[in-house]
Amino acid sequence: MNLGPHFPTGSAVRRAVLWAMLGSGCYIPWAQAQAPVPNSGGIYSCIDAQGRRLTADRPIPQCIDREQRELSPLGTVRRVIGPTLTEQERAQLEVQRRKEQEERTQLAEERRRERVLLARYPNQMAHDAERAEALTQIDLVTAAAVKRIAELQEQRKALDLEMEFYRKEPSKAPMSLRRMMAENEADVLEQQRFIASQDREKRRVHQRFDIELAQLRQLWLAQRGPLIPLSASSAGVGAAAVGSPPPPYMTPRPPAVSAAP
Repeated sequence: MNLGPHFPTGSAVRRAVLWAMLGSGCYIPWAQAQAPVPNSGGIYSCIDAQGRRLTADRPIPQCIDREQRELSPLGTVRRVIGPTLTEQERAQLEVQRRKEQEERTQLAEERRRERVLLARYPNQMAHDAERAEALTQIDLVTAAAVKRIAELQEQRKALDLEMEFYRKEPSKAPMSLRRMMAENEADVLEQQRFIASQDREKRRVHQRFDIELAQLRQLWLAQRGPLIPLSASSAGVGAAAVGSPPPPYMTPRPPAVSAAP
């Protein structure tokens, strides 16, 4: 009689069914009757604060603040259970994780900028050319401001010449003339401020390109890779091959012919 999967697995029920079947004369193979019930549950193991190794069939409360291992019935490690964290510890862990994520994001962004920088400036010639172009643009607008100041100075000469008629009594000068002189002074000051700002911009451009150049030199060097030095043996062989003269040419001798007996 094959009981199959419908045979009860509980130990008490199993014994009752076995005795009932034996009493009724049913035949049950001995191996099936004596087979142990497999334990599918895990075994939890840890070392507590006193250094004792504890085992149980469920997570161990004494080791809630430390690592526990869940073992299979064969003794292999199924998983490692970390300590249960408090709310403050979880908050600290979350802060640490966010910080590490920000650092990874920042590092990835730096690598991206380096790739863009190398693509834009493959060599120092390209970098120097763009620096010169940026400075040229600043010089052009500065020259325009200088030219505007020269024009304002010529206008001021004409206004001063007209003001000569009111030198003794400047208060009698027309309001339009006085307004034009004030506007001329304000325009000159504005152009002078603009020229000063362009000088500061030129210094910022030089500083930016200097920082980029220092970074690019390291990137260019890393892109070329390290130089492989010659070994001492190969250097010696090369020196010997270069320094020593070639051996003299020797005419090969004909083979000796023995006399016939």
